[in-house]
Amino acid sequence: AEVPGVDCFLFDLGVSSPQLDIPERGFSYHEDAPLDMRMDPGNNTLTAAEVINHYNEADLTRILRLYGDEKYAARIARKVVEERAKAPIETTLQLVEVIKRGIPAAARRSGGHPARKTFQALRIEVNHELDVLDRGLRAAVRWANPGGRICVIAYHSLEDRIVKHIFTELSRGCTCPPDLPVCVCGNVPILKVRTRKPLVASDEEVAANPRSRSALTRVAVKLDVA
Repeated sequence: AEVPGVDCFLFDLGVSSPQLDIPERGFSYHEDAPLDMRMDPGNNTLTAAEVINHYNEADLTRILRLYGDEKYAARIARKVVEERAKAPIETTLQLVEVIKRGIPAAARRSGGHPARKTFQALRIEVNHELDVLDRGLRAAVRWANPGGRICVIAYHSLEDRIVKHIFTELSRGCTCPPDLPVCVCGNVPILKVRTRKPLVASDEEVAANPRSRSALTRVAVKLDVA
């Protein structure tokens, strides 16, 4: 039998509160636990400990800078390589201490928890989150019924940038050069974007749920292109 389409997709990206609240999963920098960070331990063999202990300094710097927007990426990577040469870095709080020793003293006292961006970068690397988001969002567009809504809640600029790019790409019509008298590309919009800018949590919501502070929500509607 033909599988019916879907009227609404809701993507709530990143790590979930239950995952953060279970220290053994290794996502939290507040509790000591093995450096795991796998969202799907049954199917994913790469752990954060393997990244930290086996990636070279250049690759560590790259992922901390690219996925964490970490200002001190090179310093942290250098300190990680230095410390793991003495003994493997196996737990979350071990890594937190290495990060603190790798950054300037002033940076430890300002700008939020000093390990936040490094942990975000490791989580994204371990779970291939940005590739999964790109593939999942494009699949949702294919499966959505005409008039179906696609809503995405992102929690940092990397995720939001991918969502914005895909929504913009699929809502664009003709891409021919403007000097052509008629369209030859045949490109038609598949989506109508309903949020020109991402929606953000109200002050009341942030007060009730502090984790919503960084949420960025975008919505698009599937068009009938038949």
